[in-house]
Amino acid sequence: MPADDDADALSPAARRLYAYAVERHAFGAAEATDALGVRAAAALTELAAAQLVQPVPAEPGGDGGPRWSAVSPRAAVARALAPLALRMRATHDEMDLVRRRLDALVPEYEAGAARRDLEGLAALELVTDLGAVRAVIAELVASCEREVLTSQPGGGRPPATLEEAIGRDESVLARGVRMRTLYQHTARYSRPTAAYVERVTARGAQVRTLGDGLMRMIVVDGRTALMAVPDVSGAALVVREPAVVHFMTEAFERSWVEAEPFASTVSPDQARSLSDELRQKIVRLLSEGLEDKVIARRLGMSERTCQRHIAEIMRAVGAKSRFHAGYLLAGVAGRGLVTVPGSDGPGGTAGSV
Repeated sequence: MPADDDADALSPAARRLYAYAVERHAFGAAEATDALGVRAAAALTELAAAQLVQPVPAEPGGDGGPRWSAVSPRAAVARALAPLALRMRATHDEMDLVRRRLDALVPEYEAGAARRDLEGLAALELVTDLGAVRAVIAELVASCEREVLTSQPGGGRPPATLEEAIGRDESVLARGVRMRTLYQHTARYSRPTAAYVERVTARGAQVRTLGDGLMRMIVVDGRTALMAVPDVSGAALVVREPAVVHFMTEAFERSWVEAEPFASTVSPDQARSLSDELRQKIVRLLSEGLEDKVIARRLGMSERTCQRHIAEIMRAVGAKSRFHAGYLLAGVAGRGLVTVPGSDGPGGTAGSV
């Protein structure tokens, strides 16, 4: 069914009464009822609520009942919107007042922050509430002047997270701030993540991917950083200690050099190359005796996909158990000596390990 665009339109009776009113200087409810053949009281109330009729002084010698005249639709719009305009003006005034009150505290905040940095206070701050972490990130990014470095392990990012980030990131890029982001290779196979990357790179951001070795962190202007807290979901450690921030920046730069540009499309050759690299890393981690879920988390893939790769590797080396596979692979891990059927992506088959 089409949308009901006339949900707030006048009723047929009100429209007839309005047409009747426009043709007259003034009228009463009784004469309108006689002329239209239906009671006009309800329609008259509807027109009055819509500001389309207005009361006029009673004529001398009349029946004494109220009389009405038609109001043009444009005049009715002005009358109906006047209270809304007043409320909007009052809201804007209240917003300006709140803004002035809070802006007046900026000098105190900046002076206190400067003293804190000089004295080394609050060099490390643990934030355990996810909402508070997001607020800290939003504040840091909003005040960023030069560069934002982001490292996001774990494969593709949730669509809701990307939706929240896109507006903020595009605003930062529009200010001329440099933005570099690292993902894991498996993020290339996430359509929402690829769409996000295409949008931000079109505005100047740089995005690369790496197989393993990423830590979840954000570094803003080389002065303040956030890092994930192990085993505490949604928590972050805010770092303002210059030496630690420098270490995190250098760790990012080393990973950045080894990473590969995030292409909006993945060719078959690229897919095979990435798949080969992922399998090599699985071989190395499997030879170290790590569990499936740990390997999956390290490489940013689902546990089910990881188990499928491990099963292929075990078949390739003739292993009868994970322990047997680890023993066999310990001598060949990292040398590319194991060949298995591979895939065109992290969940299919192509290439070698």
